[in-house]
Amino acid sequence: MKRIGILSDTHGYWDNRYASYFADCDEIWHAGDIGDYSIIEQLAEICTVRAVCGNIDHGIVRRKLAETEIFDCENISVLLTHIGGYPGRWAKGMKTLLKKNGINLMVDGHSHILKVIYDRELQLLHINPGAAGQQGWHSQRTLIKLVIDGCDMRDCEIIELSNRKTT
Repeated sequence: MKRIGILSDTHGYWDNRYASYFADCDEIWHAGDIGDYSIIEQLAEICTVRAVCGNIDHGIVRRKLAETEIFDCENISVLLTHIGGYPGRWAKGMKTLLKKNGINLMVDGHSHILKVIYDRELQLLHINPGAAGQQGWHSQRTLIKLVIDGCDMRDCEIIELSNRKTT
């Protein structure tokens, strides 16, 4: 069994509550638009981190991280990316990639819109954790926690951090 913390779109913003909420996690997955590699380093002080770069990432973030990661967690095949779309509106080529790799869980970011959707056609769970940072048009900052136990994905928890400051 693994407890997973999921976030995206930090845009270089660190909130100490990431560490508090993810303290009991075995892994943290960051779905891109990290903004500053120090975010990954701080998350790595909590537990193992898997991360992909996003469209705003450059420099060391882009050099160290791929745009897409495919891996297994317990008995679940996972695809982690930044721009992936969602069921019924997948990004170009994404549906084919998901089918080809037998993906059970697809995690992405980019939209700053929290979504947890089951795709009946592809038989996979799609998660977009929304945005954890301050930058962007979203009004609520969010994180997600999920338990993966063998083939079972359960206990999906949406964490609302606070409204985004408008300065």
